Amino acid sequence: MHDVKKLNIMENIHDENDHIAEHVNENLTDYGVLVVNEMGGPGVGKTTTLKNIIKRLSMKAYVIEGDIESDIDTKDLRSLGITTFQINTFGACHLDAPMIHNMVQNIEFEKKGVLFIENIGNLVCPAEFSIGEHVMMLISTVTEGSDKPYKYPLAFEKADIIIINKIDLIPYLDFDEDYFMKGVRALNKNVPVYKVSGKTGEGFDQVVLWFEERAKKIEGKHHHHHE
Repeated sequence: MHDVKKLNIMENIHDENDHIAEHVNENLTDYGVLVVNEMGGPGVGKTTTLKNIIKRLSMKAYVIEGDIESDIDTKDLRSLGITTFQINTFGACHLDAPMIHNMVQNIEFEKKGVLFIENIGNLVCPAEFSIGEHVMMLISTVTEGSDKPYKYPLAFEKADIIIINKIDLIPYLDFDEDYFMKGVRALNKNVPVYKVSGKTGEGFDQVVLWFEERAKKIEGKHHHHHE
């Protein structure tokens, strides 16, 4: 009995979450803002990846930083002049749509562009909750090993773009790229996979082109004065 009850509660949480996620998505689409849900385990270089993308982006970038505690990354991004907002979950292992909805109410999207939402560092819970994104970006690294697609299939299955970071370290590691890619393709036939180095900046030009193409497709209904 208890299991059925628990299942119903989980289903309701997901339904409510998805309803709010849709609302967030429509709202930001109207502003001409592409919403990116950035996922990856701890230490894969999520913030470094954002810095490398935003530096090369020809359009306005907004960032929401999700952390269980602390605002280290937010301070870091703000020091570079990037419009960044902080959400602390104080224990929750993922961001959800209500948290994002509450935050975007307070953001003035004065220009069209891209909103990058850095999710909590883990590959399990964030993959289960839509937060209104147009794009799910998954960061993986050569340091994590080649078995990640096999261990965390949902994240790889849902990804719209996959980035393999820290390729500058390949000479020092046993990263089996064929095995990794075989795992990716079994779950996600057509997802683009880019190899980059957050340290050297290698590979990010192609990533940025991909995002700019995606962002151009979002028309936006609101009139922006600053363009």
